[in-house]
Amino acid sequence: MHIQIDFTTTSSGNQIVLLNAKYDLNQLTFSPEEINYISAQRDKLKKDWVAIPRFPYWTILAFSKDHQEQPIVLENRRRQGFAILSFLNQNGCSEAVLSGIEKNENENEAFIEGMILGNYQFLKYRKDAEDKLNAFRKLQLMPETLDEKRLDRLKITTEAVMWARNLVNEPLNSLNAEDLAEQISQEVKKAGGKAEIFNKKKIEALKMGGLLAVNRGSIDPPTFTILEWKPDLPVSNKPIVLVGKGVVYDTGGMSLKPANSMDTMKCDMSGSATASAVLAAAARMQLPVHLIALVPATDNRVDGNAYVPGDVITMFDGTTVEVLNTDAEGRLLLADALTYAKKFDPELVITFATLTGAATRAIGSQGIVAMQVKADKDFEQLTKSGLYVHERLAAFPMWDEYKEQLKSEIADLKNIGGAEAGMITAAKFLEHFTDYPFIHLDIAGTAYLEKRDSYRGFGGTGIGIRLILDFLHRKID
Repeated sequence: MHIQIDFTTTSSGNQIVLLNAKYDLNQLTFSPEEINYISAQRDKLKKDWVAIPRFPYWTILAFSKDHQEQPIVLENRRRQGFAILSFLNQNGCSEAVLSGIEKNENENEAFIEGMILGNYQFLKYRKDAEDKLNAFRKLQLMPETLDEKRLDRLKITTEAVMWARNLVNEPLNSLNAEDLAEQISQEVKKAGGKAEIFNKKKIEALKMGGLLAVNRGSIDPPTFTILEWKPDLPVSNKPIVLVGKGVVYDTGGMSLKPANSMDTMKCDMSGSATASAVLAAAARMQLPVHLIALVPATDNRVDGNAYVPGDVITMFDGTTVEVLNTDAEGRLLLADALTYAKKFDPELVITFATLTGAATRAIGSQGIVAMQVKADKDFEQLTKSGLYVHERLAAFPMWDEYKEQLKSEIADLKNIGGAEAGMITAAKFLEHFTDYPFIHLDIAGTAYLEKRDSYRGFGGTGIGIRLILDFLHRKID
């Protein structure tokens, strides 16, 4: 449920007041008994928010946690925003007024972000959707809470995240490769960008062997979508290219996954949702950055003509690849897109992909496995953005020794390495198809959650959108 956010000068109804950790409670207009209660909740029980009944409304005091590191303070505010939102929903409250006695726009923005993203629901296929809708619908801000331009940016960012979540949560029978291409193209055009979709005939003419091989087991054709946002006065002559994995469903192909590992495989196109949402949001914000997004898309299924282990395929750049595992399909799609990206002479290319189980096993759902080649400065900045928005990067090495695992006796490359460091050998496979600054983000552990985690929600998370938009803003500033 989207939250409507407006400014107001009237402090009435349900109130949420943001305070610092050590705020002098005697300055509040509460009775001595209430002050004692609030003090006990905050100081003795270590609660960071307290709800005071003001029938028929609530006054909620939300204290920041006393911590030296700003990223941790901001994440606590986001989670606090979700916790208070949950309280309001549980009590049937439809709106509230937010104010802060001390103006701290970073904390205020984080709190609002937690509320907005935490109120997301995917109820499209629920018969009882109306009954399940969250009660909370409107947040009014006192003028000092947040700068209007900053609020507009926050609205666009959170709307992009929720749009991406919707895409990820759609099942295959409602979102095949053609549907995905059409939906992301429409979204980008609506935002002011451009879109072009290559059909199967065009993909065959280009000889994108990786994408075509994965698609051989499907009755639905593949697509290759090019999205672009080009402002009149970009800050750089070269574009940043975003490449998103668009596997709309992954059975593993002939290297079939176990049944319980397929339950959530509609999320295997999360990378495409992230890349598309970033570009659409940048267009809506009119960011002075030239962006291109490339989305190769298909499902990976089993059929009589499906590609099999032992096949040798020829990629878009002419590289031959010995396929040893058809469940290592994402890198084949991405490799063709990375070769295609060369035509744009990019300043930087970033891939987003639910690429390896190894990434999930390495760091779970708490961050993004990240690697880079020739992009030290941008990677450093992206890492800072990751801490700020709490979409943290776990940096892994790209040592050349890992290439050894990809050597084939009968082709130029194998599509998998050995049992160790699978997230790195996948990235090294991709590196083969690049000749530009390159950052690879393996979002396998974070793109889809099977259990709710505060404002990140349940199901599709929209991971990477807030990260890249913050990165782009810092690049501009």
